[in-house]
Amino acid sequence: MLEAKTLVKICGITSVNQALQIAELGADAIGVISVKESPRYVSTKKKKDIFRNLEKSFPKIKRVSVVKDWPLEIISKNHFDSESVIQLHGDEDISYCKSLRKEIPQIEIWKAFRIKNIEDLRGIELFSDFIDAVLLDSWNENIYGGSGRRIQTKYLEGLKFSKPWLLAGGISVDWIKQITNDIKPDGIDVSSSIESSPGIKDLNKTKRLLDLIKKYDIN
Repeated sequence: MLEAKTLVKICGITSVNQALQIAELGADAIGVISVKESPRYVSTKKKKDIFRNLEKSFPKIKRVSVVKDWPLEIISKNHFDSESVIQLHGDEDISYCKSLRKEIPQIEIWKAFRIKNIEDLRGIELFSDFIDAVLLDSWNENIYGGSGRRIQTKYLEGLKFSKPWLLAGGISVDWIKQITNDIKPDGIDVSSSIESSPGIKDLNKTKRLLDLIKKYDIN
């Protein structure tokens, strides 16, 4: 489960070196994309290499494998021996989450929901018995995640779920104070705003963001 202060997940990591460098900077979770159409896609072999190195050097960090609409039979055939979290980033329904919970009881399940309007928030709570955390991402017609778009703040303030929730979509340094002071999610998920190119993180931007979150978390 998530910790008391704002958890920071850095997503779209594509190399062992960057995973270790970002873990050293203080990230709480590292995400690797297993969605082939993503510009940040990483092969299964490379993902395992990243996660095993993280597990060895930073055993407490959450290792998050991001998947989208995988058939359950494919998931059941995969040996999830290197990740600690599966993040569902597609249109998976409650029945899917319930079945997956039975397949991989030892691994956390985070479910992403794309938010276009207030109606998209209704019904999320129904998933709570079968997932460990909610991730709210901005809605984009063309892509699932990594667009850099923000959810409208008016949908987020005072938002509560029975499970911890993370905010994604357009997270950048200029938004951190409002996020930590007003929106107050349990965690944030950052990708494109700290990149020099898709899948390559700018370590200076990453450090600045992490330092800002720590600063405002204290207040």
